[in-house]
Amino acid sequence: MTTEELLRKFDDLFGHGNEPQIFFAPGRVNLIGEHIDYNGGCVLPAALEIGITALVRPNSSSIVEMKSLYTKGIVSIDLNNKIEALENDWGNYPKGVIAYLLKENRKLKGCSILFYTTLPAGSGLSSSAALEVLTAFLMLKIAGEKIHPVEIALLCQRVENEFINVSCGIMDQFSVAMGKENCALLLNCQSLDCQYIPLQLNEYTLVIMNTNKKRELASSKYNERKNECDAALNELQNHYPISTLCEAELYQVELHIIDETLKKRARHVISENARVKQSMEALKNNDLKKFGTLLTASHLSLQNDYEVSGFELDTIVSESLKIESCIGARMTGAGFGGCAIALVESSSVEEFKEKVSAVYYNKTSIIPAFYESKIGDGVRELSFDMTVKS
Repeated sequence: MTTEELLRKFDDLFGHGNEPQIFFAPGRVNLIGEHIDYNGGCVLPAALEIGITALVRPNSSSIVEMKSLYTKGIVSIDLNNKIEALENDWGNYPKGVIAYLLKENRKLKGCSILFYTTLPAGSGLSSSAALEVLTAFLMLKIAGEKIHPVEIALLCQRVENEFINVSCGIMDQFSVAMGKENCALLLNCQSLDCQYIPLQLNEYTLVIMNTNKKRELASSKYNERKNECDAALNELQNHYPISTLCEAELYQVELHIIDETLKKRARHVISENARVKQSMEALKNNDLKKFGTLLTASHLSLQNDYEVSGFELDTIVSESLKIESCIGARMTGAGFGGCAIALVESSSVEEFKEKVSAVYYNKTSIIPAFYESKIGDGVRELSFDMTVKS
């Protein structure tokens, strides 16, 4: 959809007036490093070129009115009143961000906002983090308030943890706020140290595969896994001076954790953190086959030790790996549905998609979707001569 089409829809909803400003926040794909951001480890995400666009026009009142093109009705809040969450409402994400900005005594303005997304909901591409970071960025921008992108990410993580009640780590919000074109972010989730790793895929293409098995993070077992990791850490802290699970060694887990479930969770966290570091070296050395092998090992760990994949994700990954042009595949995101990624020879991408789609549908009765988004920049303001990627 072009910005001109969005402008017409904006005027239809909110009336004609001054030309609105336009902002964009990307979705993210985590290349490797799953479920270790809340365990103090390193992750390797990248921002996508697909994401959420917002058209915004300030008004002279204290009212913020928000509309998504994919939902009925308008979410309206008064900046002078207490902001509360509603059950199962998409508006909780921007409402929570605005509430927390007000807690920081930010001088916000009333405005009208139209959101348009090219991210499939519940796919694991961080649509919620994109919406949060986008809301914070645009509200601060139109009010003339300055804040570093890392501070935006941290605020949005607090919103997710406390307002939405999902115990997520910092990775998603950080990736959306700090993404850089053609680069992955090697992020230490404990220290927030970050370095950009050039992502040169050469003759390969990163294919994002949506299982179309949707999940709701807040109602999934995400928080349960977080609690299990905390329990494993507590066991190890009785024996070692560590502050995060990623600081532990595998032999320590085998020695001191008796409960088999907790042992498996810790084993995934520690081995996945090691795979992230190995992936960084592989990418720096342009060793894409090694990187592909690490992707596959990551999925097996998520399937067997962390148990967050599920039938649909396991099916689409296993069928991908049966195709010769694919050198690695794994689920990405929190799991329990959503997306997987595959590293595929560029010349064989269309054949790959056809074969995987046919077998996946035969086994699940679900039609998958495929994306080939490039790696892009983080949240930003756009000019009106740009086209929204559909």
